[in-house]
Amino acid sequence: MVKRRTWIFISFIIIFGCKDKTTKKYTDVPSKVKSAKQEFSIALSGKKLMETQCYVCHSPTAPEKENRIGPPMIEIKANYIDKNTTKEEFINTMWDFVKEPTKNKTKLHQAVDKYGVMPYQSFRKEDIDKIGEYMYEYEIEEPSWFEEYWKINNIAKNYINSGKKILPSGKEYTTEDIGLKYALDTKKVLGKNLMGAIQKKGTLEALVFCNERAYPLTDSMANAYNVLIKRVSDKPRNPKNIANTSELDKINTYKKSLLNRINMNPIIENKNGVDHFYYPIVTNSMCLQCHGEPKQNIKPEVLAEIKNLYPKDMAKGYKVNQLRGIWSITFLQKE
Repeated sequence: MVKRRTWIFISFIIIFGCKDKTTKKYTDVPSKVKSAKQEFSIALSGKKLMETQCYVCHSPTAPEKENRIGPPMIEIKANYIDKNTTKEEFINTMWDFVKEPTKNKTKLHQAVDKYGVMPYQSFRKEDIDKIGEYMYEYEIEEPSWFEEYWKINNIAKNYINSGKKILPSGKEYTTEDIGLKYALDTKKVLGKNLMGAIQKKGTLEALVFCNERAYPLTDSMANAYNVLIKRVSDKPRNPKNIANTSELDKINTYKKSLLNRINMNPIIENKNGVDHFYYPIVTNSMCLQCHGEPKQNIKPEVLAEIKNLYPKDMAKGYKVNQLRGIWSITFLQKE
């Protein structure tokens, strides 16, 4: 693998004290130092955004051949960045695709043939800009199998994944960090199985999966992490998923944030010494196959099966980028 050389310029700024007729004055912190700090802050933000918004489908750790939902992020970087690509070109190309994903816009033809076109999701341009800048400037995580996979499928082309590195900070993980990991890990497991069911047998099979396997899989993740994990809603499909008073309050908070296009961060509460974690679940175009408008998004045979499996269903009529519900995770006290 040939990697692009990245030149890192280190400037030593010497500040000379200058006397005028009355007093000695010193310059402020140079603007270049400030911009370097800002750049690193954007990189950290871009890294976190990529992990929370992209890794559910584009995981760097999922095996190559076991029901992946989409290609790893390094495959996107490898296809879209070469020695002649500018950062602005890369970021603009990313935004052009995610704001309206279509087959004719992508360079990942093998991935589209294998996984299908990415479903439309409502991303904020400023978030995509940060993710794109991080991917362009920094070395990103890649699966252990990717280099060999690339050699087999792209013999005449080398890929670029050199750049600056964000080293582990060594900080202790917060309740927010841990809760987010548990929520996203569970979402990843459910999403992988759901997408596998849709790809193999269609939307009806996805309904069967949700009815029979979603709860056991969620419970198995909860047992593994020693927490209680729920997906709750103010408009549940299964009555077991109805939100309680505290959860309804969080749902309303997230709805207001979504309406005002405010970043929806995890909410942490401590009640009687027990930590509770909440995080939003937002619809994308794929969700509408089962949760959209009847006849418009939901096929008649799917609608009939929903009525059969869930007589008290309230979870229809959604559009893209609406709050479907929240993750509600309770941390169990250690014995």
